[in-house]
Amino acid sequence: MALSIRARLQLGGLVLSLLGWVCSCVTIVLTQWKTLNTEMNLMDTWTMGLWEACINREEVAIVCKAFDSFFSLPGELQVARVLMIISQGLGLLGLLLSGCGSECCQFFRTRKVLKGCLCLLGGTLEALASATTLFPVSWVAHAIVQEFWDDRIPEIVPRWEFGDALFLGWAAGLFLAVGGLLLIVSTCLGKENMPSPRMADSTASPS
Repeated sequence: MALSIRARLQLGGLVLSLLGWVCSCVTIVLTQWKTLNTEMNLMDTWTMGLWEACINREEVAIVCKAFDSFFSLPGELQVARVLMIISQGLGLLGLLLSGCGSECCQFFRTRKVLKGCLCLLGGTLEALASATTLFPVSWVAHAIVQEFWDDRIPEIVPRWEFGDALFLGWAAGLFLAVGGLLLIVSTCLGKENMPSPRMADSTASPS
């Protein structure tokens, strides 16, 4: 059975939203938000995440230590931890609502208007999840750049650099944004194809 244009947009939005949500989940647990490698000891690489800091000793082992307190984190990582947790909740709730509102879901007999509202709400939540993912990742990157080019810090002091988690976070935010946009567009497309009440009455009533 061929899918309609609306169903294809919804399916694409759901797949991209799911991919973005999974990438966001991986981003929040990775320790490579910040990386540091000193010239005096090239064998050791320091990494910092939202929950713990690690040191990677080449050909030896990786040793990690969880942060003792939330307030011991830098300001940008404190905000990033809170917003990334909010992003997980928004993304999951958006997936559930838009999945129930899509045409592919036939488990519950719901009216088209209600399914459209669920899909629209789910797409909006995915867009919010994208914002709450991109903002903390970009803020951490901005703080790293500011500290890297700070003239007040002596040159001999090692500087933090971008970690792999930042790039994965940007990809997650992009997937969530495009997925939410497709879900919202599919709802608007469904409203355009929906017949008006007057036309429905005129076709239903006999001449």
